[in-house]
Amino acid sequence: MTNNVFVTVGSTRFDRFIAAISSPPFLAQLLSLGYTHLTVQHGQSPIPNSFSSLTHDLGLHLDAYTYKSSLRDDMERASLIVSHAGSGSILEALRLNKNLIVVVNEDLMDNHQQELGSALHEQGHLVCCSVSGLENALREKKYESLVPYPEPDPTRFANFLNTRMGV
Repeated sequence: MTNNVFVTVGSTRFDRFIAAISSPPFLAQLLSLGYTHLTVQHGQSPIPNSFSSLTHDLGLHLDAYTYKSSLRDDMERASLIVSHAGSGSILEALRLNKNLIVVVNEDLMDNHQQELGSALHEQGHLVCCSVSGLENALREKKYESLVPYPEPDPTRFANFLNTRMGV
């Protein structure tokens, strides 16, 4: 089995995130931790021209693309997911019980991503960081001891409604 890292920036631009994951120190750290494959969904953010040659020179297999209709296959293959803090990406990774580092885009207005990432970080379900803290989050490996996200309870909402309706 290969040791895969899947990175997703979502549907918008997150150029600072792409710059961080394509930097030589970040890539060298992936290799030092035993990762051999890197798959990057980069959305509207351009990837540096040197990214492909740099990963090749380091011996890291790279797949990069803008969008797919579903990220599930890439997430399932991943040993580690490094994601933007979008709720859809977070929940999909958590439901797959994957090691997860969430990188908050601090440039967004009324930073709801920070709120979600921080809350799930405090509950121990993921590691949340800024772009500048990504290398440290990877190095500390706290993502290897996360609390599994609970399975959804389909009866919970129905029970709530029944209680409210007096049933």
